[in-house]
Amino acid sequence: MTLQGLEGKLFIPVALTIVFALAGSLLLSLTVIPMLASYMLKTASHDDPWLVRKALALYTPLLAKALVNERKVLGSAIGMLLVTVVVYSFIGKTFMPEMDEGDIIMQTAKLPSINLAQTADIDQRVQAAILKSVPEIKSIVSRAGADELGLDPMGLNETDNFLVLKPQEEWRSQDKNAIIEEIRKVMGDFPGLEYSFTQPIAMRVSEMLTGSRGDVAIKIFGTDIAKLSELSEHMVAVIEGIEGSEDAYTVKNNGVQYYRVIIDRLAAGRLGLSVDDISNSLRTQVEGRLLGTVIEEGRRTPLLLRGDAEVQQSPALFAALTLPLANGQNVPLSVVARLERADGPVKVDRENGQRMVVIQSNVRGRDLVGFVDEAKAAAAAQIQLPEGYLITWGGQFENQQRAAARLAVVVPIALGLIFLLLFATFGSVRQAGLVLTNIPFALIGGVFALWISGEYLSVPASVGFIALLGIAVLNGVVMVTYFNQLHNEGMEITRVITEGAKRRLRPVLMTASITLFGLLPLLFASGPGSEIQKPLAIVVIGGLISSTALTLIMLPILYRRFGIEAVRGHV
Repeated sequence: MTLQGLEGKLFIPVALTIVFALAGSLLLSLTVIPMLASYMLKTASHDDPWLVRKALALYTPLLAKALVNERKVLGSAIGMLLVTVVVYSFIGKTFMPEMDEGDIIMQTAKLPSINLAQTADIDQRVQAAILKSVPEIKSIVSRAGADELGLDPMGLNETDNFLVLKPQEEWRSQDKNAIIEEIRKVMGDFPGLEYSFTQPIAMRVSEMLTGSRGDVAIKIFGTDIAKLSELSEHMVAVIEGIEGSEDAYTVKNNGVQYYRVIIDRLAAGRLGLSVDDISNSLRTQVEGRLLGTVIEEGRRTPLLLRGDAEVQQSPALFAALTLPLANGQNVPLSVVARLERADGPVKVDRENGQRMVVIQSNVRGRDLVGFVDEAKAAAAAQIQLPEGYLITWGGQFENQQRAAARLAVVVPIALGLIFLLLFATFGSVRQAGLVLTNIPFALIGGVFALWISGEYLSVPASVGFIALLGIAVLNGVVMVTYFNQLHNEGMEITRVITEGAKRRLRPVLMTASITLFGLLPLLFASGPGSEIQKPLAIVVIGGLISSTALTLIMLPILYRRFGIEAVRGHV
């Protein structure tokens, strides 16, 4: 419940559901269940079911061998932990698994100097070529430029193409990536177009959370726009050389034609004109000057003085403008200034008051964190930043770093609270620590399950590990509590662990199997959203297998070695 951002939106409802379910279950188990049991359980059989008898037949000799070969079992468990640490280093890290939304967005960027008519013409030709060559696409809707509210600022050279796909059973191949590769072949016939692929929801969420649309957003801050553009092109070349990079590009920001007014200061000074006087007069012609406000029937209308629209569009008319002098006469602008054509930027992006450019890239076929680490090293080796320039790494990587930092604080606190609860339950630090030893053994299965399945360590997988901690501790509490009960009755320690372990086999297996069967639908689910649920199920199921096995074998050994003195002292 302490997660923030997108991960918080996804998993806080899950956490609240579990909390409310556990609270209701606790209330029912203390009130309704005993009442129903008094009416419905008239006779009780103490014979174990067939499945439990089979499990005991396998477990009893295995436990006996483990107790005889105590050092070998402990050594093997420690060896598995060390191997798990090695395997963990090979597991990649990412923020969220990619969710298949069913449709595709292709973003295209053209030359910055293009106008609306040219953009529409190119977009229509791209649509026709894709619809002709890729039969899996049902329709295409293209959106160029910015909307009326300015919530999605884009230039006329940028277009979002929404590609609506036909039902999957009509595809030639069931692989969505194959469709994207077909589109790439079509786009090869349109030189000069930069393009990248994303999905509708993913694009909007990325824009709202990080301000960019790629998995990785690299922001370069500086003062000189030309230098920023040069650095951005260099960074694109570096990113494209990193394994896993896909659709790396930066928006073209140069090439727009401007008219620059070059003022002859000497000529203006002889006529008594200052640069500010000339600038203000020209600004009135182009941008307008607010003279006041007119109030009509309760409505406030700003009164704006501005030149004719034809003057703004014609360099000749603009150069023929007249400037008022102090003596009441007028002189043409061409007497004190000249116009010259100049290339300039499409726009100037700023963040926190600093100019910046953004390079974005998607990551395919590898983990996000490993990609960024390699890209950082390559950028540091190949790009020399001038003084005052700065590079930051964001996008989904930024989300991953924030979530990882929060979990690095929250998980130790959760473990500390669990330890306090265990200490309050047993009255013994040693026994509380004994139960907590189940946690690393639970992690063994979770880590190996991620590695075997090829999944990355993402936020859902991390939530799965957190859920796994509670289940592992619960099994340990069940066994240690019963061991203490038998020992307090005066039973000899060897019989305590053998009889206690066999009698607690059934509840331990029930706890693990119920959770495992409950997660199987998540493991084999398909459709939108299943990609997010699957890592959680993989971690918990894998961890349950290792935790249950090691709890039934390791905990009796550890209790016999470390738990007896604690129990005697407690008695």
